[in-house]
Amino acid sequence: MSRATERLRVLINHLDRSPAAIVASAQTYSSPQKLRYSLDTGLLTPEQRLFYEQNGFILIKNLVSEEDIDKFRQEFERICRQELKIPGLVVMRDIAIVKSEFVPDQKAVSKLQDFQEDPELFRCTLPQILNYVECFTGPNIMAMHTMLINKPPDAGKKTSRHPMHQDLHYFPFRPADHIVCSWTAMEKVNRQNGCLVVLPGTHTGTLQEHDYPDWEGGVNKMYHGVRNYDPEHPRVHLEMEKGDTVFFHPLLIHGSGMNLTQGFRKAISCHYASADCYYIDVKGTTQENIEDEVKDLASRKYHLDNDITFQDTWAFRGRLVQGERISL
Repeated sequence: MSRATERLRVLINHLDRSPAAIVASAQTYSSPQKLRYSLDTGLLTPEQRLFYEQNGFILIKNLVSEEDIDKFRQEFERICRQELKIPGLVVMRDIAIVKSEFVPDQKAVSKLQDFQEDPELFRCTLPQILNYVECFTGPNIMAMHTMLINKPPDAGKKTSRHPMHQDLHYFPFRPADHIVCSWTAMEKVNRQNGCLVVLPGTHTGTLQEHDYPDWEGGVNKMYHGVRNYDPEHPRVHLEMEKGDTVFFHPLLIHGSGMNLTQGFRKAISCHYASADCYYIDVKGTTQENIEDEVKDLASRKYHLDNDITFQDTWAFRGRLVQGERISL
């Protein structure tokens, strides 16, 4: 059996079992290992830390309560009905959908971004989430990017899928190892409604070149994809229950498939970074294309001149959620 095949077998076995079963059956290590991608806060078991080290993600079952998720859903509905006006909120719509889930004759809301000024949605930075985030960022934590994804039923143009990408492509701050995403399923997520797909182990590589894929049905705004990745690399479809949360590294290559159901598939997520992280200049790098696009959008939305920087667009969104604000 090849190493890739064996890794895939272990991953699938891991996802199909409860965390308790994983711990009970995992190999016992006689001495602690030096691990790069997580910190020993006492929350993650050695086996969970090793799993993240090797694969770049860890799934935690039933982390967010049904009550909290229902409140997030209700707030989302209010925003779709335009009952609320949230400063800085970005409402994204699918290019192929005509009617919204809640507002007839409006293009469907496919994603809310940057809801740091909405007290209800920003509660997604829950204490139990931050306990896990600290395992990757350390105790000083910034919430840098919030999203509520509302993947619509595919309209036949395949626009509901998200190309394979690395989140670090969008971030002008480092180090990558002190950044993590939490992604919580707001309902049952499976292959039929377009669950996350990850390429285990790709977080150990480098940031790849991204651009819009050449898809016949078109691509939604900001949906950049990795130009070149190994299509034969083992992949895992992260099927999740309502309230399950996956944490993953910003270099992990991931995406999602089409939503082939009649319902909208919802998830809420936040990217966190250590407050010790620092901004970098991305000019002359593979990130220059996203820098130009973000600056152009920000200038038009807020009627600003070209003095705005890529770093500025992130600094005004970042919010300290634990500890002390240092660099970001």
